Order: sequence, then C-alpha cells, then structure tokens
Amino acid sequence: MTRRIRLPHPGRPRVRSLRAQLTLANVVLLALGIVAATAVSVLGMRYYLLDQIDTELVRTRDSLGGSELTLRQIDSLSALRFLRDRVDPEWNQDDDAPDSVFAAVDREGEPVPVFGFAPSRAQRDLADAVGDPGALIRDPEPQDLTVRGNAYRVTATRLADGTGVLIAGSTEPLHDGVAKAVRFDLAIGTLLLLVLACLTMMAVRRRMRPLEDMVETSSAIAEGDLTRRVPSSCDTSLEVEQLRLALNSMLQQVESAYRTRERSAAQLRRFVADASHELRTPLAAIRGYLQLYERGMLRDPTERKRAWDRMTTESDRMGRLVDELLVLARLDQRPELRKRNVDVCRLARDAAQDLRVQQPDRPVRVDAEGAVLVHADEAGLRQILGNLVGNVRTHTPADVPVRLGVARTDGEVRLWVRDEGPGLAPEDAGRVFDRFFRAGGGAGSGLGMAIVQGVVHAHGGEVTVDTAPGKGLTVTVTLPPCTETFTRAD
Repeated sequence: MTRRIRLPHPGRPRVRSLRAQLTLANVVLLALGIVAATAVSVLGMRYYLLDQIDTELVRTRDSLGGSELTLRQIDSLSALRFLRDRVDPEWNQDDDAPDSVFAAVDREGEPVPVFGFAPSRAQRDLADAVGDPGALIRDPEPQDLTVRGNAYRVTATRLADGTGVLIAGSTEPLHDGVAKAVRFDLAIGTLLLLVLACLTMMAVRRRMRPLEDMVETSSAIAEGDLTRRVPSSCDTSLEVEQLRLALNSMLQQVESAYRTRERSAAQLRRFVADASHELRTPLAAIRGYLQLYERGMLRDPTERKRAWDRMTTESDRMGRLVDELLVLARLDQRPELRKRNVDVCRLARDAAQDLRVQQPDRPVRVDAEGAVLVHADEAGLRQILGNLVGNVRTHTPADVPVRLGVARTDGEVRLWVRDEGPGLAPEDAGRVFDRFFRAGGGAGSGLGMAIVQGVVHAHGGEVTVDTAPGKGLTVTVTLPPCTETFTRAD
C-alpha cells in the first residue's frame, strides 16, 4: 500500500527530523569545543613564546642599563664580547627583516654608529619606527612595533652618556608558528567533525530504529490493523523501552475499547431486532383482531369475547416485555440501589410458596432454615428469585422437582435454584444470559436471565449456571465478600 507523505504547509515552520537535529547539535557542540580548545592553546603558546622573547630582551636591556658604560667605552672595550655574542655577526648587513636588531640612537632619536660600523638599514628603520625613544625607555615592558611590515618586540635603555639603545626581537617566527598551529588544529578539527557527524548519524539511526517501528506500527493501526504492536529491541534505551511499553499498553486498551464498541454495537443491533420482533407479534395479533372488528366480521358474541381475551393477553405480554426492557435499561445505567438488611432465607421461602400456589403438583424443597441477612436491595433480590422460579415454571414440566437453597460461607452468601429438568446443551448454556435468547425457541421473552445477571452485577455479585443435557439446571447467585452480611438464628 502506498503511503501518502504530507509536506509542510508553506505558512508553518519547516519540520526537521530529530536525527538531523541531534547530529547538528553534536557537531555544533564539538565545533565549539574545538574552537575553544584551539583558542586556549594558541593563546597559551603565544603568551609563552612572547614571554621568552620579552625575557631575553629585558635581560639584555638590564645588562646594558646597569653597566653604566658610555657608547665610546663600549666601542673601546673588547671585554664586553657578550654584546657581540647577542647580536648577529652580520648585523651590519642590509637585511630587511633580521631576527634581532641592536641600534644606538642619540637624544633626537637618530641612529649613531656602533663598534665603528655605520647604522644599517634595519637599524635606521627601527629608529624611524620608534621615533622618540624616551617613552620606550620609561616603559619597563617591551612593546609591539611594526618595522617595514614586520612585527617586533622592542625595548630600550639609556647609557651613561645619554645614548639610547634600542633592542628589538622579531616575532614573525612566532606568528608563523601560531598560524601553522591554527591551520593544523582547524584541519584536525574539521576531520573530527566529519567523523563525529558520520558516527552520530549511524548511532542516532540505530537508536531511532525503535521509534521508526512505533511509526510503522501506528500507521498500520491507522490503516485498520489493530493487532499490531511495537516489537521489542535488544539495543534500546530505558526511555524508549518505557515509551514502547506505554504505547503497547495504550494500543491494547484501544483495541479492547474498539472490540467492546463493535460488540456493543452488534448487541444493540441484535437487541433492537429482537425487541422489534417480540413487539411485532402481539401488535400484529391486536391489529388483526381490530381489523376483523372494524369490518364487522366478529358478529358472534363468543367470537368477540375470544378476540377481546386474545387482545388482552397480547397487550399484557407486550406490557411485560416493555417493563422488562425498562428494567434492563435502568440496570445498564447503574442506578443507585436502595440497600438495607434483607433476610434472603425469607425471600427464598416466599418464592417457593408462590411456586407451590401456581403449580401445586410440583415438588418444591427449600434449604433455607433460619435467617441470613445481607445488605442489598430487597426488590432486586425478589426479582432475581422471581425470574429464576419463573424460568423453571416456564421451561420444565410441572412434575419436575425444584430445590431452593441459601448458604453463607466465608462471608459470601450463595443463593441457588436447582431443577431436574431436561437441562441445556453447552452451546445454549453459553448464551443463557443473552437478551432475547430462548433455548429451543421456547416460551417467554428471553429477558429473564439477562435481568438476573444485571441485578446481580449491580450488587457486585456473580451468577453462574451448571447444566448438562438430561441433568437439569442449577443457577447460583453469589454476593461478594465485601457485602455487609449478618446471620441470626430463629
């Protein structure tokens, strides 16, 4: 079956898949982490290298400033070879960007010869870039300076004769190293991001498979397959497993509710059909006799009396049927029962006495000595006994023995009516409480046992039947243990 995929409405925000959102979130978090780690490492490396350059410059500056020598003394003293060791032996060559520059300047900031060599191009450029060396001499920390497009760290000191000494160290190697480190970190970070994106996509796909199963199951159920359930997965998380169990439980309830609704609808249709059929028969009989009377075909007084009696009987039958339908309707609405202490033994004896009056030839036995009180609705219990006894009177021969009994065991009150009639087949026994069911198409409306079951359930009890072909029928009514019960002796 082809599935229809609904595209997002143009006016609504675009819906993104959870898989893409999780992957994007992981990649963004890792990217932020890589950027932060790279920034911290680059700043730390730059600080460390700059500190080394500054330490070397400050050491040289302090050595010169603390020596209290003049420029002429420096030129004449060959003992101070440490100065020559600290500068490039080819310092006088016209290199545009040497690693270190050592320049002497006068008070106006102009470069002067050192060691008998004229100022080189790098020294002149350094002096021009510094301008006034006074501010640099007063600053204890080296400063950043750009000389002809090249970055330097520069510091200065003043000799005993007032000559300024500029000492500069190139930071170009540092910047090149930092740039290489940044490019390397970015390359490694990009590779890590790609690997993480792939791994996250595969992991999320595996973790999202149970959710895809839930979507597939929900789609199948929406198409009418109510038996589908979300299968279990060996590789799942606790939350997804809890969601699966909750969804399966909900689907079970939905299926049960749907089946119950279908069964109730079928029962309602059958109930309406049966009720219409039961009411149609007496109505048809009454209508027929009225038509005969209207056409003047009932001239004989005997025929008119017989027709009148027949219509009265059918109207009584229809009235009883309507009354029973009303009772069932009230029971379906779960009415509030008028409970009080009722002697079940007395009700059983009254029902047996009524049966003896109606059928004097029927052997009736009552096992209800003393009194057993229950907290119940007396009218409902009388209706239960009346229907059970009436069922025996209608469906068994007049000479079949009947036995009524009441007993109390472990707080439960049991009331039974037992006959030795023909009994019921297993398929009929399973439908004995169905509305309008009559075994073998016998007499009666088929609502008596349904009313018994409804009244018993309204009391929170249970009713069962025990029967077999040729072994009679026993109907047992059990009131639940929670029912308030009392027992007294006569």
